[in-house]
Amino acid sequence: MTPDSQLAQVISLSDKRLVKDVPNLHMAPHMGSAILRDALPDAPFDAAATGFVLACLPDSKDPVLWIQDRMSRRENGRLYGPALRRFGFNGHILRVEVSHPRDVLWAMEEGASCAGLSAVVGEIHGAPEVLSFTATKRLALRAESSGVPLWLIRSGDHGALSAARERWRLRSVPSGPNRYNAQAPGTPMWEADLFRARGLAPGVWTASYDGAAGRSTDRLSLLPRSGDGALAADHRPASHAPGG
Repeated sequence: MTPDSQLAQVISLSDKRLVKDVPNLHMAPHMGSAILRDALPDAPFDAAATGFVLACLPDSKDPVLWIQDRMSRRENGRLYGPALRRFGFNGHILRVEVSHPRDVLWAMEEGASCAGLSAVVGEIHGAPEVLSFTATKRLALRAESSGVPLWLIRSGDHGALSAARERWRLRSVPSGPNRYNAQAPGTPMWEADLFRARGLAPGVWTASYDGAAGRSTDRLSLLPRSGDGALAADHRPASHAPGG
């Protein structure tokens, strides 16, 4: 497979953190987490998936490769450096803009072969024919063999077949309180639904990011929804946790 078009741009951005509240989300390859993950926005123009993925990227000096197809740029917009700093990202993003979804898949597969990248993120809008189960299987195998984590943001896709080891459906929910102004928006919050996973029980979490945490490594919190059987903080099923 060869690319139809490619335009790259390097963006300098802040040192980042990882999600530590949910097992198997640590992005370091030695933790066995170099896998393909799907992130599906629950509604059009909802940036929940982008925010969630940003919060899960590894804390590394190595750059992240981020690829968007034309429809993703049109429907979701481009990454905006100053806004990403609000998520505590202080690394480098190699941003690649292509025309066709097949080019996103090609760039992701090539990026997964590069040990100098800390992660690869691809954005594809809709469910194009080229985004087949076989194509996602290739990405999943490449990630696991190379040790580079892959994220695929699939906007406008309601859950077509995928070989991704984890599949997240994400939507924005009302923000938390603003500590300085009760009338202003507060901490961003999302509903994170892990509806398919290998070696991890599905569940629904309320995810929140607190920019006031500064350079703390705990900037994103995932709290299991009451009664949904999601994993508790001690990494055991909630129904088996002490007192549960």
